[in-house]
Amino acid sequence: MWFIIFWCVVLVGLFGIGGFFMFRKFLKVFPKADGKSTLDWEEHYVNESLHLWNDEAKELLNELVSPVPELFRDVAKQKIGSKIGQIALEDRAKTISFDHIIRGYIIATPKRDHKFLRRKLDSMEIDITPYEHLFD
Repeated sequence: MWFIIFWCVVLVGLFGIGGFFMFRKFLKVFPKADGKSTLDWEEHYVNESLHLWNDEAKELLNELVSPVPELFRDVAKQKIGSKIGQIALEDRAKTISFDHIIRGYIIATPKRDHKFLRRKLDSMEIDITPYEHLFD
């Protein structure tokens, strides 16, 4: 009897957790006031800035997202890449630079993960003092 009750609690908990993440994904697909969703804007910035990426920039982005679990790495790369592309397009850059990548990486990373972000940048020996204002 206790075993059945235990598994009922576990299943309800797992369904709740799964539902929470599905609902968050649904909110990203839901159109905003401008008619485009968050995912539409991400795709737009990636497509518009695709020609600005060189091999070095792609390698640096892959290195920066390497701590992300492999299951979520593509999603993280899409989100961070779109923010980098947005910054580069706003700056009217000819190519994606190191500065664009670091700024986009910091801005696109959720605040709760900034501790891990700082650790990754420190391990890569990247000076973050010019970017401290982005951590606020």
